Amino acid sequence: MKVFKAFQKVSIATTLLAAATLAPGAQLSGDARGAVPHEVQQLIVIDYRAMENSNTAMNLRERVIPPELKQFDEALTKSGLNDNNDVDQLAFAMFRTPVTSTDAKGKQDTSERMVTLGIAQGQFALQDILASFTKQKIKPKMVRTNKIFPLPRTGMVLCFVDPSTMIFGDRDAVAKALDARDGFTPSLLSNGSMMDAMKTVDAEPLWSILDQKGTQNMMKQVLGEAGSVTDFDSVQKRLQASWYSMNFAHGVKFDLTISTGDTFTAATITSLLSAALTLRKMSSGDAEKQALNGTQIASNAGNMSIHFATTDKTFNDLLKSPLFQGLVR
Repeated sequence: MKVFKAFQKVSIATTLLAAATLAPGAQLSGDARGAVPHEVQQLIVIDYRAMENSNTAMNLRERVIPPELKQFDEALTKSGLNDNNDVDQLAFAMFRTPVTSTDAKGKQDTSERMVTLGIAQGQFALQDILASFTKQKIKPKMVRTNKIFPLPRTGMVLCFVDPSTMIFGDRDAVAKALDARDGFTPSLLSNGSMMDAMKTVDAEPLWSILDQKGTQNMMKQVLGEAGSVTDFDSVQKRLQASWYSMNFAHGVKFDLTISTGDTFTAATITSLLSAALTLRKMSSGDAEKQALNGTQIASNAGNMSIHFATTDKTFNDLLKSPLFQGLVR
């Protein structure tokens, strides 16, 4: 059973584990929220400034950091930012965008692809950054009144939507974000279910919210083979949204909640996860068993919850285990 994907690999969620913190909650400003498109599938927010406060968090970062985050780190550096001092919060928004292709006969087909938008909040030395761009002969392109700066050798662009908020990513992601921010398309601010989910976790130092489709995909990953049973097929469409938080204060703690809308669905998902957890324990090593023993699954009032807590030592041992290595590949 792949229960640990709930806190290590909830879709692209391993990117955020690198920045678990001990600081107050990581909240997005109104301008930052307005730059996230309405159709966001997952939003991850971390306190970037305090990311080095935990040795466990840094150990985890080195083991699970995917190419996407390395690109973002490189993009921040090339922007002229001192990311250890300038950036307070860092967020990643994954959303679907339509793609139209034309075959050899001229027939058009429309599909969707996932894009990732980076959002950095902090106290930026704009004049120094712009001077760095000028020195590198980097010239912006205008989208309405917005200046879009290309980042050489990364395939990314960035834009300051206000003096303390920067968005970055591939050109399509940034263009969609600016359309939302400028009011040409709906933004996260009009997505009631995601905004409601955000209220339950945005006081935490590290958190994420997922929409219905993102939640369904995540649960299939979490359940593994158990996700193919009839019970799951009958309830997966009732999964509405999910949210989780994680921090490394006094050990490692993780809390995930899945909203189902009714007690039957919540109870069914809880039973499936509990059974899968028991099966996994039977084939786990000592470190894995300790970690799995620290996982609690319950349901209440239409919500299913997973709580995980362990010591830094146990979690660091888990990082070396076959279970963990299999999950992050």
